[in-house]
Amino acid sequence: MNIQKEKKSLMIAGSITGIISVALVLLGNPTNMGFCIACFYRDIAGALSMHNASVVQYARPEIIGLLLGSMLISIFKKEFKPRGGSSPIFRFVISFFVMIGALVFLGCPFRMVLRLAGGDLNALIALFGFIAGIIAGSLLLNRGFTLGRSYKQSNIEGGTIGGIFIAILLILIFIPSLLKFSTTGPGSLRAPIIISLVGGLIVGILAQRNRFCMAGGIRDIFLFRDTTLLSGLVMVFVTALIMNLVTGKFLLSFDGQSVAHTNWLWNFLGMALVGYGSVLLGGCPLRQTILAGEGNSDSAMSVLGMIAGAAISHNFALASSSQGPTVGGKVATILGFTVITIIALVIIYAQQKETVYGN
Repeated sequence: MNIQKEKKSLMIAGSITGIISVALVLLGNPTNMGFCIACFYRDIAGALSMHNASVVQYARPEIIGLLLGSMLISIFKKEFKPRGGSSPIFRFVISFFVMIGALVFLGCPFRMVLRLAGGDLNALIALFGFIAGIIAGSLLLNRGFTLGRSYKQSNIEGGTIGGIFIAILLILIFIPSLLKFSTTGPGSLRAPIIISLVGGLIVGILAQRNRFCMAGGIRDIFLFRDTTLLSGLVMVFVTALIMNLVTGKFLLSFDGQSVAHTNWLWNFLGMALVGYGSVLLGGCPLRQTILAGEGNSDSAMSVLGMIAGAAISHNFALASSSQGPTVGGKVATILGFTVITIIALVIIYAQQKETVYGN
C-alpha cells in the first residue's frame, strides 16, 4: 500500500471511529467516553470483582468487540500469527504503570482525543504531556532500547486471550449474575450491549487493517517525520468534534467536564507516563488490544498488565476522581517513571555489553 493510499484509508477509518465514538455517548456511554481503553479495562476489572469501586464496574462490550474484531479480520485475512516471548514480564510491568498514568489523568490516549473533541481543555494539557512522554521514550529507542524479538507460538496460545473475552461476553449475556454492575457513576452509563459490541467490532476491524495507534502516530513524526499514522488520529478528533457540535455535546471549558479533573500538572504527568510506556511497548493501549487479537501473546500480557494496574489503582486509591489526583496516585506516577526508566536503561546496558562482547 503506497503512502497516500494508506493515509486515505486511515482517514476513513478515523472518521468512522469518531462517528461511532460520539454515537455510543448519545446512546448511553459517559460523556466523551465512546471508547476509553483504560476506563473500560478498569470497568471490566470491577465487573470481575478485582476491585470494589462500585461506580466503575461493567463488562464493557466495546473492549470485547475491539479484540474480537481484530481476531476475526486477522483470521479472515490470514494474518492471525501467534507469536510472543518478547520480555513478557517487562511488558506486564510497563503496561501496569501505563494504566496507572491513564487513571491519574482519567482516560487513555483515545479518550484524551475524544475529551478534546468535546471541548475539555484539560485534555489539551494532557496531550502536551503525552507528546513529551513519547519524545522521551523515543530517545531511548534511539539509544537502542528494544524488548527483544518474539517467536512463533501455537494457535491455542495466540487465541487464549480471545477465548477469555468470549467467555466474559457469554457470561455478560447469559449469566450476568456472576458479574458486578454499577448502579451509579460512570459504570452505570452504558449504551445497549449489542450496539456497544457491534461498535467495538467495527472499530477493531478498522484498527487492525490500518495499524491504528495513538502513540505510534506521534512517535513516527518525531523519529521519521512521517505523518501517516497521525492522519487517522486527526480524523477521529475532527469527526468527533463535528458530531459534538451538531449534537450539542460540545462544552469548551476546564471546569464541569464529565469524569475529569482540573489539576493541570497531574493531567500532564499522568498522560506523559502513558506516552512514555506506550512507545517502549510499541503501541498505545488500543494498539496493544488489537495486537492481542491478532494472536500476539506479548500484547496479551500487556492487556493483563493494564487490567492488573486498574485493579490495583482502585484497591489502593491511586486513581483520580473529579476532585483531582490522590497522594497515592502522584507517588505511583513518579514510581512509574522511575521503574520504566530503570528497566529501559538496564536493557540498553545489557544490549550494549552483549554487542561489545560479541565483537
